[in-house]
Amino acid sequence: METFVRLYWSHSGWFFSFSRRGAEPAENSLPGVSLRAQRLCVSSARKHPDTSVDQGCRGEQHFMAHKGRFAGIDIGSRSIELVLLNGGGPVYQVKAATTFDPLGQCVKILREVDAERIVATGYGRKLFAESFAKRNVTTITEIQAYALGASRLFPEARTVLDIGGQDTKVISLLGTGRVSKFEMNDRCAAGTGKFLEFMAAALQVDLEEFGEYALRSDKRIQISSMCTVFAESEATSLMARGERAENIAMGLHLAIVQRTLSMLRRVGVHHPVVFAGGVAHNPCVRNLLEEQLGQELIVPDNPDMLGALGAALHGQNVAAEESLERGSQ
Repeated sequence: METFVRLYWSHSGWFFSFSRRGAEPAENSLPGVSLRAQRLCVSSARKHPDTSVDQGCRGEQHFMAHKGRFAGIDIGSRSIELVLLNGGGPVYQVKAATTFDPLGQCVKILREVDAERIVATGYGRKLFAESFAKRNVTTITEIQAYALGASRLFPEARTVLDIGGQDTKVISLLGTGRVSKFEMNDRCAAGTGKFLEFMAAALQVDLEEFGEYALRSDKRIQISSMCTVFAESEATSLMARGERAENIAMGLHLAIVQRTLSMLRRVGVHHPVVFAGGVAHNPCVRNLLEEQLGQELIVPDNPDMLGALGAALHGQNVAAEESLERGSQ
C-alpha cells in the first residue's frame, strides 16, 4: 500500500498529513516545495504505516517554507513584521521587537528569508533601504501598505483604522487598495499603544491583560488629559481618592477611543471598517469603538501584520507591471 502525503501551510509553518492510501506526490505537484522535501515527508510517513494524523514536517521542508518571491517588512517604533509571498499567497511571517537596534533585528530576520524583492515600510523604511541597498529593496509609505493589505484580505473594506505603538492612522478606501483620504497622528504617543503600555505599568497590570482588566470596571469615569504624564498624575489622584483601578483603566481606554473617533469622523467613517495594528488585540478598545460606531469592526487574525503584507503585495504588483512592460516590447 502506498503512502499519501498532503502538505499545507498554517501560521506556524508547513505541515503534512499522511495515511496509507493514495500515491506518492508527483514532481512539481507542490509548487515551491522541492521533490526531495516531499520525499522526506513520505519517508517519515512510512515509518508510521498505521498512522493517519497530522505531524510537523522537519528538515528541508521547514527551510523551503522560508523561500519566496516577495518580502514585505514593516519597521515600526515598537516591532518589526515581515511577510513572505510566493505564488500569490503568504508562506512565512515573523514578528520581532524593534529594540534599540532595529537594523540588527532586520539582519536576524532576513537570515531566515530568501526573497527576490523586498519592499520596506514603516518608520525605518528609508534607513532599511540605505542599509540593504545591495538587495533588491524599494519602499512605500505606511498608508499605501495598510491600504493594500486591508484590500487584499477584505475587498469590501472602505475604512482602515490602525493604532500602532506610537501613531494612529485612519485611511478611507475607494477599493482595490486605492486611498481617497487619510489622517495620521505621529507627533505624539497619546492615544497609541505606547500610551496604553505606560498606563498599564502605572497601574501595575500586564499590557496583554489591560483590556480585559478595564472591562471589569463597574462605572465609567472621565480622564480629561491624553498627555501621558498628566494622565498618570490624574490616575494617581483618582486612586488616592479611593477609585477602583479597573474604573481608572476604563477611563483611560475611553479617552483613547474618543480621540480615535475624532480622527475617524474627520476622515469619514465608511463601513466596513478594518481595525489593524497592535492595539487591535485589546478587547476593551475594540468593544468601545464598536459601541460608538454602532457596527462590528473587522479585525484580521494578525492585525499587526497588515502593513508587511501590503508591502509584499506592492512588490508583487510592481513585478507584474514590469513583466507586462517587457512582454509588450
